[in-house]
Amino acid sequence: MSFPALEKYLVNLYDTPQAATSVWLDQQGRALGRYFSSTLTSAFQAIRVSDSQKIIGFEGFARSHSNGEPGLSLWKLLDHAASDDESIALDRLCRMLHAINFYRQPQSENVDLDLYLSVHARLLAGVSTNHGNAFRRVLGALELPHEKIVLQLPMVTKSQNWLLAYVTDNYHRNGFRLALNAANAQQALELLDQLRPEVIKVDAREITDTAAILRLLEQTGRRDVRLIFKRVETETVHATLKALAAHTGQILLTQGFLWDLPTASLETSASHLIKATDLPAAPALQTNAAA
Repeated sequence: MSFPALEKYLVNLYDTPQAATSVWLDQQGRALGRYFSSTLTSAFQAIRVSDSQKIIGFEGFARSHSNGEPGLSLWKLLDHAASDDESIALDRLCRMLHAINFYRQPQSENVDLDLYLSVHARLLAGVSTNHGNAFRRVLGALELPHEKIVLQLPMVTKSQNWLLAYVTDNYHRNGFRLALNAANAQQALELLDQLRPEVIKVDAREITDTAAILRLLEQTGRRDVRLIFKRVETETVHATLKALAAHTGQILLTQGFLWDLPTASLETSASHLIKATDLPAAPALQTNAAA
């Protein structure tokens, strides 16, 4: 492990739940967390180059933990959280677990992989403080590379765009890159104009407006914004993406069940892990990071 502070933290964790702590390790060395009576863990899904299937990053998902395997999606528990404070606490716990469980694995050491972590929609309205700074401090204490973490913000209604802009500015000021989720290409174009993300994620199942998709590919390419097509679940959708890549000559990034389900382990053939030099450079932060 090339993160000494993280290694020291893991060594000092208990291997069974304790009343005084919300994080412990299981027999496989995975970090687990407690949220009320539920046990939480992390699962990861690869983000790939469409044509070569090279992996350029992973998205972390919160899962319930049962019998040593990741279980149901944890975000459903947020719907039952009694308060915004509890939602914020769960959101922070999940992202800390994902960072620990990602960087404790050797596959994260020698390749230039990004880690994508979601911010739940309830958090946007519930945060009135410097939330980006709170997560930055956690990563700093564990000496983990905040510059390799991309925070994913949820889709919002147009009336909430001001809130999305506020949170985007806060995370940018704390040195994080941001990914915005869009339902379709037209919404992605609007977000691209209104905000300054480093990444846009679009539902690949909603590629119905070819003209809008082509404009989006042109605009993201011109602005050095990475475009990821998520929820690629069928060969039909994959074929549509390959046709777009052939038409535009661009490298497309993809993610979905067609290739893999989220799992706890990053165990993947080294031939499928890609270094930054094999892709166009990741976009730089749109604003200066906070000191």
